[in-house]
Amino acid sequence: MQMQSDTRRDLIGIGWMLATGLCFVAVNGIVRGLDGALPASQAAFIRFLIGLVFLIPALVPALRRGFSPQIWGLFVGRGALHVVAVIAWFYAMSRITVAEVTAIGFLNPIIVTIGAALIMGERLAARRIGAIVIALIGALIVLRPGLRELDPGHLSQILASVAFGASYLVAKRISDQVPASVVVAMMSLTVSIGLAPIALAAWVPPTWGQVGWLGLVAVFATLGHYTMTRAFAAAPMTVTQPVVFLQLVWASLLGVLVFHEPLDGWVLIGGGLMIGAISYITFREARLRGRAVTPSVAATKV
Repeated sequence: MQMQSDTRRDLIGIGWMLATGLCFVAVNGIVRGLDGALPASQAAFIRFLIGLVFLIPALVPALRRGFSPQIWGLFVGRGALHVVAVIAWFYAMSRITVAEVTAIGFLNPIIVTIGAALIMGERLAARRIGAIVIALIGALIVLRPGLRELDPGHLSQILASVAFGASYLVAKRISDQVPASVVVAMMSLTVSIGLAPIALAAWVPPTWGQVGWLGLVAVFATLGHYTMTRAFAAAPMTVTQPVVFLQLVWASLLGVLVFHEPLDGWVLIGGGLMIGAISYITFREARLRGRAVTPSVAATKV
């Protein structure tokens, strides 16, 4: 009976993670469909402003209670990192294929793993170092520098991955003292404030259709974080983490079928190496500590 119960919970967790992947692929597809019609900073600002509506129940009581100066500093620092990340991500989505954005995004957990060792003093065993090296090789296969001309979008997505990873490291420090819902709500508030002057400086009058699509981005992003949370609650990350690889498959199909982008086998191979390395790190952390320190790829999404 226990085995049947565990199997059922694993299947439920996999189902929630499948839904998570579809939500974030929908986010990518909508932003790619906008095709840079609005400046990256403005599109990101509208998305986060709309997303704040969903977070008001957690945000208002937290602001009334207040925070210490140290926590405020961490919130502001994370907001600044996320401003850089989302602008770079929105720009990359308007320049390179959906599959490439998705594959390069697999660098996020690797950045977190390296940052946790350098900044937080977490130990990097030889096997974890080997997994990181494999993931970086996967990234080089995706990018293929020297074998083709890199688009500014590739470099922008690398910047986004580094900034998202750094933002997650700050969030880990904050989460020791503040509930997770408040961490997410304050991130949306600080990012909205940080993006406002940048967006206004490059403001282009949006159509109602564009605002509506960015509203859908906010809905799918919020829903994706919810389904991801349900997946982690239902089953161990060692079960749900490998499902993340399907995001690359779906992103590739989306690019080919909807946006008529070429199917790049090297992107699939490189992305596969990266997600394999991420899964190994996750499995090892789960075995050693009973919980995963390395975040899911989806955990750093906009």
